Amino acid sequence: MKLYGALASPYVARVLLFAKLKGVEVPLESPPGGSPASEDYRDFTPIGKIPSLDVGGICIPESETICEYIEDEFDEKSGLPADNIGRAQSRTVSRITDIYLSPISSLLARQVRPEKRDQAVVDEQAAALTRIWGYYDHFMGDGPFAVGDEPTLGDCALGTHMCMFKVLAFDTFDEVADPTQQGGRLQTWWEAMQGHDICKPFLDEYIPAFEKMMVYFRGK
Repeated sequence: MKLYGALASPYVARVLLFAKLKGVEVPLESPPGGSPASEDYRDFTPIGKIPSLDVGGICIPESETICEYIEDEFDEKSGLPADNIGRAQSRTVSRITDIYLSPISSLLARQVRPEKRDQAVVDEQAAALTRIWGYYDHFMGDGPFAVGDEPTLGDCALGTHMCMFKVLAFDTFDEVADPTQQGGRLQTWWEAMQGHDICKPFLDEYIPAFEKMMVYFRGK
């Protein structure tokens, strides 16, 4: 079993963090052919995106599906809460991240260079982010993590994306406030992530990887 991708991707990072929380070793490798656009990789997964999981030559695509596979295959330690409501809440945090939060990253990435910035786009996405932070406040379970006293699937999804937004948005646009510094549920959650002996060192490793990707967006 091996994971194809690069750490700079929050989706790749999500899988790696989830596996670490479960105590599962998942080697990370570059896609066949060296790029997601390569013919070799497209033969493995015509979707052509990262990450994908290679299990004996069988492709499992999409980070959420990969995490669910790891959860099912390695059941000694669960990566989800024990009760069904908690499991649904953790999955909801992950889905909010994918459906509502993640698309904003690509929109803001196109605005990081001041000389090419469309201020209307920045303002619109800043307002959207304020609404999305409210979604997390509403749907998270009892804390301090997304659901309960231990990090689970939702924490892996939101944690890696929050690190990405810290570099991409909070450090770049004055209009976009960091919700982990504003008090309330997301600050409590972030402090728990920063105090965890697996989550903190992993996220500390992820941020520099994403910062390297930002060099491309900033055109330096």
